[in-house]
Amino acid sequence: METIWFCSVAAMIAVYVVLDGFDLGAGIVHLFVARTDGERRAVLSSIGPVWDGNEVWLLAAGGTLYFAFPALYSSSFSGFYLPLMIVLWLLILRGISIEFRNHIQSLVWQPLWDAVFAGASALLAIFFGAALGNVVRGVPLDRSGEFFLPLWTDFAAGKDAGILDWYTILIAVAALLTLTVHGSLWVVLKTEGAVEGRARRYAKSVWWGLLACVVLITLASFRIQPHLKESFAAHLWGYFFPLSAILGLIGIRILDGRRNGLEAFLCSCLFILGMLTSAAFGIYPYVLPSNADPSFGLTVHNSAAPLYGLQVGLMWFIPGMTLACGYFVYTYRSFSGKVRVDGEGHY
Repeated sequence: METIWFCSVAAMIAVYVVLDGFDLGAGIVHLFVARTDGERRAVLSSIGPVWDGNEVWLLAAGGTLYFAFPALYSSSFSGFYLPLMIVLWLLILRGISIEFRNHIQSLVWQPLWDAVFAGASALLAIFFGAALGNVVRGVPLDRSGEFFLPLWTDFAAGKDAGILDWYTILIAVAALLTLTVHGSLWVVLKTEGAVEGRARRYAKSVWWGLLACVVLITLASFRIQPHLKESFAAHLWGYFFPLSAILGLIGIRILDGRRNGLEAFLCSCLFILGMLTSAAFGIYPYVLPSNADPSFGLTVHNSAAPLYGLQVGLMWFIPGMTLACGYFVYTYRSFSGKVRVDGEGHY
């Protein structure tokens, strides 16, 4: 039962990164691929109907984490208090920048909020990547399951590391590049003309940096977290996840080069899902490893809620998620197609 809930939380986080990832990526690239106000409104229109709904998956994952793994929720939300507050403010800034930009017609007002939107989107990608790096690397948990991390120390990925060290920064850069490519491919899919062409070229140029980062983080992750090697050695079927990521990464390059916008975007989704599921598979049964003493790490067993609660919760979780998935399918079908360059809707 604990494993089912672990997979459920991992799946919701992966879905969040795929869905909110493309609108974060669109925010990152929109200053570069859209050069006029009309073109920027077209990019914003491509994510306008769905961006706030995508964040529901982050809330659902947090709520499920609180219910299914209360010890993990307590430990991580106290230990990562500072970065979580930064993430909260970035989410707020990103939301209000979309809402505020069109309230006043000014040569200063709209460019200001466009810059805030792009900056908040980029910083969110960086902080989410650093968070993933911390989970894979491990944190200095004590016997009671508590820890504290400063924002940074000496940038060495050891027992006294901060939230930011060379490894987590590498993951953060990879996350930024991943969502940049993902967002660019979404813009390619949803726009046309000059904006589509610039977004396609941008995705192609950033792809090479992403490829280099994938190679580096693969080598670094097996060095930083020995449990990854143990997991993949014990269960060879787990190689399906990194192979999916590799196929997705290669597919992005091939299909985007052939101007297959939808297929290239779906390959980007596959790459993200493959990378995240590889990380989840690699650290299992840990949900938060300890880099001080492995025996202090939080696992699906010592951090889970009582069995009865997990069983009853699953009875409500399944119909609730079914309704949520149905809503998302309806929303995306309703706003399918490309947006007009004048930003006045879809067709």
